[in-house]
Amino acid sequence: MPQAWLSLGANIGDPPAQLAEAMRRLDAHDHIRVVAQSSIIRTKPWGKTDQPDFANMAASIETDLSPLDLLDACLAIEHELGRVRHEVWGPRRIDIDLIAYERVEMDSDRLTLPHRFAHERDFVLAPLREISPETADWLLNRL
Repeated sequence: MPQAWLSLGANIGDPPAQLAEAMRRLDAHDHIRVVAQSSIIRTKPWGKTDQPDFANMAASIETDLSPLDLLDACLAIEHELGRVRHEVWGPRRIDIDLIAYERVEMDSDRLTLPHRFAHERDFVLAPLREISPETADWLLNRL
C-alpha cells in the first residue's frame, strides 16, 4: 500500500487529547493504517503569532486512498473534531496536513504535494524526523 506522511497540530481546547483522537480516527478509517506516530512537541505559532502555542506531531500511514481522497478523509476528521476555518494560520482545535504521499509531486487547486511549506517549518520537520528521517531529508533536498 502507498505510504503517506501527515502533520497534525492543535492549540485550543485540549490539544493532546484532540491529537490522540485524530490519530484514533485515522487508524479506524477503513482505508488508512497508522504505521508510526511521533511524540508531541510544543511550538510557537507560525504566521499569526498572537495565539496560544501549538501541540504538533507527525504520523506515517499506509493507505489505498488516492492523495485527494486522503485529503478529503483528513478534512472530514477535522470537521468531526470541530475544526472551523475562521482565518488563515489562526487558532484551531485540530489541523491535519498531508505533507507527502510516496514521492508523488502534484500541484492542483486543492492539493500540492509535497506540501509547499513543509521544508520551512520546523514544527513539521522535527516530528517527521523522529518517525521518518529519510522523508524529512527528501523534503529538504528537493529544493
